[in-house]
Amino acid sequence: MKILILEDNMDRRAAMQSCLRDRFHQYETVFFDSASEMLSHLETHLSESLVISLDHDLEISSAKNGKSVDPGTGREVADFLARRTPSCPVLIATTNSVAGDGMEFALREAHWETHRVHPWGDLEWIPSQWFRTLRNAIVGTARPRKNIAIGIVDVRD
Repeated sequence: MKILILEDNMDRRAAMQSCLRDRFHQYETVFFDSASEMLSHLETHLSESLVISLDHDLEISSAKNGKSVDPGTGREVADFLARRTPSCPVLIATTNSVAGDGMEFALREAHWETHRVHPWGDLEWIPSQWFRTLRNAIVGTARPRKNIAIGIVDVRD
């Protein structure tokens, strides 16, 4: 099982990796800095995904020849996932509220379990809000839900 993360900022990647190394070292973490790279991976490895974390806005980079390279957006990945059978939780971690809402709507409409993280400050949000949300998504998929005669109770924290 793999933790897949669309994130192009090296400082945020390092902070995320630090959190994951401590608690989820047993899972492989794969980072992508472009939507096309992640989509290529998901084409053949979606079933191996434990959880997916998506940023929306990715920085334009320069190729070796000096030309600008558009890395796409997290929305492209969300749209791809929305056309597939839901298989794992998806975190949406973007400061672009409108784009994040669109990603969340597309995924929820396709019955994917989604979680929203609203970044703040510099990196402070990663060990607190992002990691906590990711952990809850992973742990939540591992715990069975129990039905009770009065109604359905979700036993996850």
